[in-house]
Amino acid sequence: MTVTGEVNERQARQVAEQAREAQWRQPSFGKELFLGRLRLDLVHPHPRGPTEATERGEVFLARLRKFCESPIDAAVIERDAQIPDAVIQGLKELGAFGMKIGTEYDGLGLSQVYYNKALALVGSVHPALGALLSAHQSIGVPQPVSMFGTDEQKRTWLPRCTREISAFLLTEPDVGSDPARLHATATPDGDDYVLNGVKLWTTNGVIADLLVVMAQVPKSDGHRGGITAFVVEADSPGIVVTNRNMFMGLRGIENGLTKLTDVRVPAANRIGREGEGLKIALSTLNVGRLSLPAVCTGTAKWCVKIAREWSKERVQWGRPVGEHDAVAGKVAFIAATAYGIEAMVELASELADARRTDIRIEAALAKLYGSEMTWLIADELVQIRGGRGFETAESLAARGERGVPAEQILRDMRINRIFEGSTEIMHLMLAREAVDAHLSVAGDIIDPEADLRHKAKAAGKAGKFYARWLPTLVTGKGQLPTSFTEFGPLAEHLRYVERASRKLARSTFYAMSRWQGRLEHKQRFLGRIVDIGAELFAMTAACVRARRDGEPDTATDLADAFCRQARVRADRLFTQLWDNSDDSDRALTRGVLAGQYTWLEDGIIDPSIDGPWIAQEGGDIEADVHRVIR
Repeated sequence: MTVTGEVNERQARQVAEQAREAQWRQPSFGKELFLGRLRLDLVHPHPRGPTEATERGEVFLARLRKFCESPIDAAVIERDAQIPDAVIQGLKELGAFGMKIGTEYDGLGLSQVYYNKALALVGSVHPALGALLSAHQSIGVPQPVSMFGTDEQKRTWLPRCTREISAFLLTEPDVGSDPARLHATATPDGDDYVLNGVKLWTTNGVIADLLVVMAQVPKSDGHRGGITAFVVEADSPGIVVTNRNMFMGLRGIENGLTKLTDVRVPAANRIGREGEGLKIALSTLNVGRLSLPAVCTGTAKWCVKIAREWSKERVQWGRPVGEHDAVAGKVAFIAATAYGIEAMVELASELADARRTDIRIEAALAKLYGSEMTWLIADELVQIRGGRGFETAESLAARGERGVPAEQILRDMRINRIFEGSTEIMHLMLAREAVDAHLSVAGDIIDPEADLRHKAKAAGKAGKFYARWLPTLVTGKGQLPTSFTEFGPLAEHLRYVERASRKLARSTFYAMSRWQGRLEHKQRFLGRIVDIGAELFAMTAACVRARRDGEPDTATDLADAFCRQARVRADRLFTQLWDNSDDSDRALTRGVLAGQYTWLEDGIIDPSIDGPWIAQEGGDIEADVHRVIR
């Protein structure tokens, strides 16, 4: 396979599989949950960071809150589609760009818990602020250098990252979630690499000082080749931002199309070894993904506030609208789900700080669940507000009403279901982890290229595994009314989680038995498996948090309501595993793509601007725009 050549599906999967962390060196609550085992001991009592970390975090949050309440005008960011220079400079002076960087490198050294609290706070002012800070620290230069950089690289770049902005360059115009097709190249030349390529959707890339660039190193004598990570100075000759992209939401985000032409990068700037770039990216995201649901948490909590205030103030038919059952159900959903999302994020963050467990599944579930449910929360808020939910904050204020940006939040939250792993990709990634135990024992059985000898050997191994594992899925603590009594009224929900986790594991086994190697193509089935797991993790997090020392007594009410709602959703998903329209939907889609129903498109005008679906590299666009530097 050449660097720029086309790859088939099997090759693409091999690249992704090789980059995946295959070993489980630490216990994982999420992994055990998908195997039918509720390992409550891994998350209860709710983990807490050291007192010193809490005090440091609270001090910074107080300073950040004061800053956010005075000079930041969210309406200006929305109107100008740009975060003012003064705001960025103020955040730098506060140390906000070094929240996750250790104090030994001039950073604040905040815990994951307080980093996420800070993102929730600034994100509640305007989500573009959360994107600015998280793109820099969660996926930009600080995280991969902290995790994989040499001591010299850490000393060189981490102090700079406390006062400069970084960006992450992976996606390309024709390459999204399929990194095997990466076109950008890094050709060895003496002590340097020469980078060429085009990178799309480079958040912070328009104003960045430092970049993390992923590029293919050709395999040659002395070079193992493969996707490799580099730290690149953004002002290097040959780097041009050819377009500042505009979106339906996050209007202050500095996101662009970046072209690299013969950009020389010293070999000392390579992070890790050649060929480890994708693994570095995925490892970075294992924790970095928590930043996105953290911002979602801030938005969800803001939606609770607005829903509460409006539902008490707005009167229809002689009563506040919140007292009408249809609206009351929406308010209850918003409040309970905001609690559930925050509980997931905080638990996963505490686990990340404790470093006693592998959190790749928990972080991914928090990202998936937080992005999906916050979108629903924002949608319900718009519905509660009615016409005022659809009207812009600027228009509301212009006619004398409170300028509540409900429609803006709906637009801003929509991207969370797409970036840092779309919902569909998250489903597939999590499903791969969920069936990992099965694939490890049944790999050659379902591998079409394995010979009969290997299949027979795998069958024997699988038989022993399932003989030990399947009996554990028959009965458990969830069937005992005396289980989990220390959780009081929430005990019934944990008994449900225990029963449902075993049912989930049995369902996965049935699917493996039925479809074997074809299971990977049953993406909607796998998506439901993952969504059930997300509900079970969220329920556990809500219950554990509600019983944590120092929580308000009313937290139990929120956790109870959330769990009751989640159980309804999980039961529906269990039914849909086997009772669905998947087969007929696939058949219909084949017909649509084959053009059998183009008559349905009659009677419309397509307002799209003429041009190719995907821009080709080396086009003329760079002749018309220039790099924007503050």
